[in-house]
Amino acid sequence: MALTDTEVRNAKRTDKAYKLTDAQGMFLLVATTGNKLWRMDYRFADKRKTLALGMYPAVSLLKARQRRDKARELLADGIDPGAAKQEAKQAQAAILVNTFEKVALEWMEKTKADRMASTQGKVATWLQKDVFPYIGSMAISSIGPRDVLNALKPMEARGALNSVQRVKQICGQVFRYAVATGSAERDVTQDLKGALIKASPGHFAAITEPKQAGALMRAIYAYTGHPQVIAALKLSAMLFVRPGELRSMEWAEVDLEAAEWRIPGSKMKMKVDHLVPLSTQALALIEGMKPLTGSKRYVFPSIGRSEGRPMSENTINSALHAMGINKETHTAHGFRAMFRTIADEVLNERVDLIEHQLAYNVKDPLGRAYNRTSHRPARKAMMQRWADYLDKLRIGAYVIQLKVA
Repeated sequence: MALTDTEVRNAKRTDKAYKLTDAQGMFLLVATTGNKLWRMDYRFADKRKTLALGMYPAVSLLKARQRRDKARELLADGIDPGAAKQEAKQAQAAILVNTFEKVALEWMEKTKADRMASTQGKVATWLQKDVFPYIGSMAISSIGPRDVLNALKPMEARGALNSVQRVKQICGQVFRYAVATGSAERDVTQDLKGALIKASPGHFAAITEPKQAGALMRAIYAYTGHPQVIAALKLSAMLFVRPGELRSMEWAEVDLEAAEWRIPGSKMKMKVDHLVPLSTQALALIEGMKPLTGSKRYVFPSIGRSEGRPMSENTINSALHAMGINKETHTAHGFRAMFRTIADEVLNERVDLIEHQLAYNVKDPLGRAYNRTSHRPARKAMMQRWADYLDKLRIGAYVIQLKVA
């Protein structure tokens, strides 16, 4: 006779385990501990076996019968339900083990021979910083397009438009590797077409690779043009302010003792006062301009025209052109992108400090705009690290790779 809910609910523990039979091999085992366990006896390949169906009350009488019926369907198809259950557990365990991070690291190791060591390091940094914190711990088979998009959106928000497209491609390669090894069904990044902003041709051209940046710095330091232009070129790389802000720098805005340049909001794109900490290298360059232009209003006055006007807006780009660097490769405005990309992706500087020093509209956790002196010591230290890094790039300390026999 089949069991009722009341009988199951009222079954009490005794000093000896006992069974309450339901139907078609199913029974309730009442253990000496009081636990009530659903079981099913069956035969497969002439062997008597028992299948666990769950524990009451988490698994109700109705649910236990549904599980029994599914097991009987498998038996009718010549499948051992116990073995099928074990295989399902193993498959689930494999899914949980094959996280995006695990598969990505495996893919990197398998394909590292196809990349230069520097590129391998850049890919690892992108994944560790921008992808793993969002989807690294997720089973790769469970990740959808929206999950990947949520990981890429912060990169897009901070303006790393070229990098975000590259990272999307890397994620796609990881998914395709997962498909090949049986860890995923498809490359979900294919569904992200049109979901991210692409860097348009209208963006200012910029060198953002360290090796090319090193070559650029060597070209700048080898340039033999006007002393004012040489100093402006070097400061463009060190300070990465907008070209119009640099050429209109006034002596009254520079505090040599404090090693700071305070740009009034009237000259800034965001119309907010901006503070530029000066590294020792930048300070030395500005001090070197004192004998040349210290008696004038502008640090970089117009050359060959009215000294009451700042340097021409085309001067820096013309100098770059004279050095053999065309506008499709790098522009005066491109020093900003060079700093932003390398400081973020290579030097691992704090994103909020980077954006603040670029004079973007950065807000604190409470939504309040930072003032020009926010994070002053941290920004000063970052500016010094950047100037030191440019020096090392110029002399080759960061780009020379030794091959070991």
